[in-house]
Amino acid sequence: MATKFTKSTLAAALAGSLLVGVAQAYEAGDWIGRVGAWGIFPKSDNLNTALGMIDVDNGYSLGFNLTYMATPNIGIELIAALPFKHDITLAGTKVGSTSQLPPTLFLQYHFMPTSTVRPYAGVGLNYTFFFSEDTTGPLSGTKLTLDPSWGLAGELGVDIDVAPNWFVNAVVSYMDIDTKAKSNVLGTLGTVNIDPIVVGLNIGMRF
Repeated sequence: MATKFTKSTLAAALAGSLLVGVAQAYEAGDWIGRVGAWGIFPKSDNLNTALGMIDVDNGYSLGFNLTYMATPNIGIELIAALPFKHDITLAGTKVGSTSQLPPTLFLQYHFMPTSTVRPYAGVGLNYTFFFSEDTTGPLSGTKLTLDPSWGLAGELGVDIDVAPNWFVNAVVSYMDIDTKAKSNVLGTLGTVNIDPIVVGLNIGMRF
């Protein structure tokens, strides 16, 4: 599913590049907003326990971000989203689910701020908190909790002009998300290494 989502994102970005118009150069003081479809794809085999492998499945949601251009090349971006929901499996059997929000602050460098196609890269800090944990199947009736996570993040993206002050955007991010999983019956299960790739396809506006 991650591969299909990534291919669709890249295809849409390529299609947008065929519609580019007059370049809308970024300037110091500009605000840039983006909103679109995001997918979070955790790495495989998130935690190996005595009961078997714990895995966190993919999640999808509506994502958005806001960037302030400190200079034509330097942007400060805050990303947020509606909650992502993930199923949790133990040895291939669904045992629970959780929702999470991953607000992240990035410092970006925009390589070609005066072009119609504007690639950028960013590094930043992610904070992820989990809520609405639920259990089912073998863990039904027990309580599962996942601790909040702090970690580094990185992103690569591109804005492609389609109309004055409007553009399409494709972005791929990596987030270091590690959370300690606890059960009121089984105790501490261990640290779940989620470490997802985040892929987004957005519509953006400069204002």
